[in-house]
Amino acid sequence: QVQLVESGGGLVQAGGSLRLSCAASGRTFGTYAAGWFRQAPGKGREFVAAIDRSGGSTYYALSVKGRFTISRDNAKNTLYLQMNSLKPEDTAVYYCAAREWGVGSREMEYEYWGQGTQVTVSS
Repeated sequence: QVQLVESGGGLVQAGGSLRLSCAASGRTFGTYAAGWFRQAPGKGREFVAAIDRSGGSTYYALSVKGRFTISRDNAKNTLYLQMNSLKPEDTAVYYCAAREWGVGSREMEYEYWGQGTQVTVSS
């Protein structure tokens, strides 16, 4: 199993940047594909980005493509999400997730979840 803890959320003005981190512990992080999801108030959890075990392949939701970058450092057991050009509609709780098989974009495909970190973008 793997345990995940997000950090780096906060309040930022529109157009600003934030970098989220997700620290993994337990089983070797490099054996998991990983992803970021978010949940805005009153809405369901939605896919943001995903990355394969090695970090060689990445996938993004259309709403964030070109603005967000997912990456990982397996030596540090850490997943990242660099968020640039933030918009008020990016306001949500952001969750990192991990799964033992290939990359996925659906919530139900991920077995392990962090507790979430709040990102608020003011206009």
